[in-house]
Amino acid sequence: MRTGTLGPGVQYAFADRHDGVSVAPYDLGNLGDHVGDDPVAVATNRARLAGAVGVGSDRLAAMSPVHGADVVLVAAAGTAPAADALVTISPGVALLVLAADCVPVLLADAAAGVVAVVHAGWRGVRADVTGAALERMRELGARPQRTLAVVGPAICGRCYPVDRERFDAVVAVAPRAAAVAAAGGPALDLRLAVLERLEREGVGVSLVGGCTAQSPDWFSYRRDGVTGRHGGVVVLRGAP
Repeated sequence: MRTGTLGPGVQYAFADRHDGVSVAPYDLGNLGDHVGDDPVAVATNRARLAGAVGVGSDRLAAMSPVHGADVVLVAAAGTAPAADALVTISPGVALLVLAADCVPVLLADAAAGVVAVVHAGWRGVRADVTGAALERMRELGARPQRTLAVVGPAICGRCYPVDRERFDAVVAVAPRAAAVAAAGGPALDLRLAVLERLEREGVGVSLVGGCTAQSPDWFSYRRDGVTGRHGGVVVLRGAP
């Protein structure tokens, strides 16, 4: 598990698939409560991740991804809105993002007291969910130039072949996503597209992990089919 800060008073943690108690095919650190895993194991795994940022699992707020660009302002833990980005200004509410090939992003402007998480699949990249999250943060007083981000592991372009229609739709709005698959043909590198979007706004970015399909340290839906979800959490620990 990787832990750190995104400025004064903001803590984050990112768990890989080894951080937990689940059994195959969800072994070990599955955080997803919608994939068929034992709910007790999932709750234990989530409690470990929450504890890494100094809160209880009852302080987690997750999302139900719909592969769009909706951003929901969260005021309390325990919510699971249908959205691909969450934002909060509430201290102690730990935002959780899950993934198993899509791009998970943690964001914070510590000075403004605003944190966010983003789940970016190909539809989210096409719809600019990352930009939508940054705009919602800006409305709450954040500035991209002092915002810090942690971008988690995601499937790389060599491992994510797509048909020409999907390739053209995404690359039209996110040129950095263009890639060539290992076997040749069009492919998408969604993490590169997200990185470019953040850097264009002046956000300071650090990375966790590499390609989910290539590394046994991460869950990959494309590689395994039935599998778990890794994820990250970010929390504003006190008033700015």
